[in-house]
Amino acid sequence: MQTRLFFLIAFFCSLLGLTVGAHAKDWPAPIKAFEAHGVEVIGSFDAPGGLTGYAAVHQHQPISLYLTADGMHVIVGPMFDNKGTDLSEEPLDRLVSKPLTEKTWKQLESSTWIADGSKKAPRVVYVFTDPNCPYCNKFWSDARPWVKADKVQLRHVMVGILGPTSPGKAAALLSAKDPATALSQHELQQTSGGLKPLNPIPADVRAQLDANHRLMEQLGSSATPTIFYLDASGRLQKMQGAPSTEMLTKILGPR
Repeated sequence: MQTRLFFLIAFFCSLLGLTVGAHAKDWPAPIKAFEAHGVEVIGSFDAPGGLTGYAAVHQHQPISLYLTADGMHVIVGPMFDNKGTDLSEEPLDRLVSKPLTEKTWKQLESSTWIADGSKKAPRVVYVFTDPNCPYCNKFWSDARPWVKADKVQLRHVMVGILGPTSPGKAAALLSAKDPATALSQHELQQTSGGLKPLNPIPADVRAQLDANHRLMEQLGSSATPTIFYLDASGRLQKMQGAPSTEMLTKILGPR
């Protein structure tokens, strides 16, 4: 909850001095103003205290907006009742989180990835991976017990963004006869350079890498590894960086 509140406060501060967007949907003017600054308003919902709630998304994060009864002001952030219950949680989950999970999971499924682990594994985890990323290598290594036990299949969405040899190495992995074996060999030798970069990169493979990078940016990430997984309630979660031991269990499940 603290992370969510911090995001909302920072986001609210960045929206000082809003103007109404010319192409905004038919929402009240103060709500339209948020659309002019990259907020996608998904729908409205009933709220207490004479307010009207709006479920929205900004940088792949759900946020709640509350329009005051006079139609002139907007309150950003969760609303709580006198028992401390978050009244924004249910409408955001219904209007934003569930549809967003389905949409994003389909986008990840349609990206170009290398399967690491059994296709029969009960849990699938997507990770944006750069072949030169030491933290990607650490996550790959830390995940071995789950992968070898057929509990998890990691799907490495390959990108080449960290260094001059990253695109060539990513292309070599995607172009290998057995990408899964090539990835395993590369990760085992990553600290000593790993796989030799492919040069030149075929146009079709370059297009795949570019599409993966665009998707990564669309999903609000600029660094690797960025990990996408479904939590116990089936909601999409994102983590950037090498997970701690505690986070590994949350992402990969019990060992």
